[in-house]
Amino acid sequence: MNEKDMMNDYLSMINGSLTTYASIIAQTDNPQLRQTLQQMRNQDEARQYAVYNASKQKGYYKPAAPAQMNEIQQVKMELNGQ
Repeated sequence: MNEKDMMNDYLSMINGSLTTYASIIAQTDNPQLRQTLQQMRNQDEARQYAVYNASKQKGYYKPAAPAQMNEIQQVKMELNGQ
């Protein structure tokens, strides 16, 4: 397995864990457990961003082009029910 594939697999795993954290945190009543899970999620988010940036710098990932202002305004209007 080459470096690009390993980084993509790792990013996929971290993204999956972030989704799981969100679900578990929302259902956790114990404050200490909730805080621990939030800290773990925050660490994974930082790790995900670092790997994402490294992947982007190496040319393994090319993000989508930034949205145009008119596209942003259109989405805002749709979300506000206009």
